[in-house]
Amino acid sequence: MDLHLKNLFGRFQEQFGSGPGLGPGSGTCLMKVEGIAPAFIKSIFRAAAALYRTDPWKRLRPGHLFGIRVGKDSDWSSKKQPFPCVQFIGGDGGDLGFIMFRSENNARRMTSSRETIRAPNVEVLRVTYELESIIFPSNQRMIRSLSLEASGTDRFPAIDVARCMSTGGLQFRNPTLEELRFVYAFMKAISLLHPLLQQDKEAGPKWSRLMCFEPFIETVDVQWPPEMAKGYDLVAVTVSHPPGQAYEEKTSSTASSTPTKYAEPPKEDVFVDTKVVSTVGLRQCAMCDKEVHGEQSLCCGRCRAVIYCSPVCQKQHWKETHKSLCGLYKAMMEREEELAMKIFMFPCAVDLPCKWLESLGIHQKGMWRRKCSCYSHCPFGLLPVKGGLWDSWGGLDDEEYPRDSPFHNHFLREGISSPVLLSSWSEYYNLRSLSLSSPVADILSHALTVYYILTTLSTSSKNLLLKGKEVILHYLGPEGELDWMPAFAEVGHLLNGLGNIQIVMVGPEVPTNLSGTTSGISSRVRVNLVRGFYQEEATYLPPPHVVVALNCGLECYASWTGTLDLIKSMGIPAFFTDQCEISCANAKQVLRNTGLHITHPVTPNPFRSPVRYHGPANYLPSYSNGFVLGVNT
Repeated sequence: MDLHLKNLFGRFQEQFGSGPGLGPGSGTCLMKVEGIAPAFIKSIFRAAAALYRTDPWKRLRPGHLFGIRVGKDSDWSSKKQPFPCVQFIGGDGGDLGFIMFRSENNARRMTSSRETIRAPNVEVLRVTYELESIIFPSNQRMIRSLSLEASGTDRFPAIDVARCMSTGGLQFRNPTLEELRFVYAFMKAISLLHPLLQQDKEAGPKWSRLMCFEPFIETVDVQWPPEMAKGYDLVAVTVSHPPGQAYEEKTSSTASSTPTKYAEPPKEDVFVDTKVVSTVGLRQCAMCDKEVHGEQSLCCGRCRAVIYCSPVCQKQHWKETHKSLCGLYKAMMEREEELAMKIFMFPCAVDLPCKWLESLGIHQKGMWRRKCSCYSHCPFGLLPVKGGLWDSWGGLDDEEYPRDSPFHNHFLREGISSPVLLSSWSEYYNLRSLSLSSPVADILSHALTVYYILTTLSTSSKNLLLKGKEVILHYLGPEGELDWMPAFAEVGHLLNGLGNIQIVMVGPEVPTNLSGTTSGISSRVRVNLVRGFYQEEATYLPPPHVVVALNCGLECYASWTGTLDLIKSMGIPAFFTDQCEISCANAKQVLRNTGLHITHPVTPNPFRSPVRYHGPANYLPSYSNGFVLGVNT
């Protein structure tokens, strides 16, 4: 090549290459990462697409630096966080993406007022969302061969590690497998947390157009996909702005748990005096169910999860039950803050549902009538229906409930329709442009849990939907769901014009006069209602592709025995949810005793109800559909 053409080409790449101010494009490809699996790549592209949909560039600029901490330092080969500082680029023009730095000092060296600039001997990890038409051929082949999810309509993430040399040039390499794990955890966490940033209108120079945010630090649990897990399913990810924020010291009692007086854990038959702490509220003794005021209650000093009316009940409960469960309860209570969902702006802890619903103006209205006991006299499925969708949602404001309308602009490449893939409430609320003050997640939890199972956890049903075919789902033990059909209509909209779902709801609570009826709740979802026990009615039902039981309480009802035996003989994928991790652990043991193989371990459900209910005898964090596990998947 002639020298002047070579220089011209170099300047062209310098100006138009990937990454504002960094360029040129690197040509790296994830297929070339040592030890990577196709499923790993698919998970990263899904996480990148989920982040893209939250559109952080609306508010974030390179000057907004974030601290990031994924798990413990000892989890990483270098014994420290690989890229603990992050900035978003492209909000003012140029390529959209984010850049991860080895330190906050490196980030400040490379950040100008509007973009990222070069700094000698600094290595950064870049994720840029490139148009499919301009990405490298190797990446295009990878995208086509693996059918990777697009970000938006026609963008795909390009991931590389760039080092600015002392000569001013750039050196590129593929990220390592470990670095990709770090990026994945960051993308999942930041997509949930960046919408929570609150603008600080008093901070910063008056003349500056750069938005300032109040100091922020939050931790969320990120679930590793099966192909990325290394002996554990969850990792705690902490995001802070500006970097270096630290948690304030917390007292032993939190806003979501009533303080009690604590008793030291009994050591065999030895009990010690209790410490008195002022408290409020009314609870029930874990041993005798006696109602006891907070200031008169005792709390297990080890797990701090169960309460008692007297030392006598505590001692008896320890011998009969609590001794074997105390360790599990303690582990659960230690994760209380991690499991709390903090993205919503309505009260997420409620012991008295009537008062909670009254505070929102929806008590005894629409579908909310099933959220308290005021309509317990009315059989499930037979609540009087007054009007349309607005009435069903209790007369909420327009921006606080999902309209009966399709989603737009959710397509694969070449305009092919595809189901909307969701992984969090934050994504759904953004998608529907719902206010975070809207409580509809509490009712939608059942419908979106079903949708999440069909499109994320169950590979067979997902493949059927992608091919435009029908999935038959047997839904066991419905109760309140029988009055929440408008919520299940949302599943049809999320299918986005592809595939159909037939939901067969089977259970003893189905009213006799509704048994055998079929409702077309949307163009792509219909519901059949059948009264009776599943093991007795299954012979007369269309064979399922998947079985689901939400908030099942497997260890509480003997009638599950025949159902589980039937599921085992059919070999059909089945998923069960329960309110807390301990209940799900008990359910897991019931499944194993039946001979069923646990193929999807107990994991937090991203679409659990955000409203936390305390059990009558304990303080364990309990959410409707809180945890999910699966068999035969």
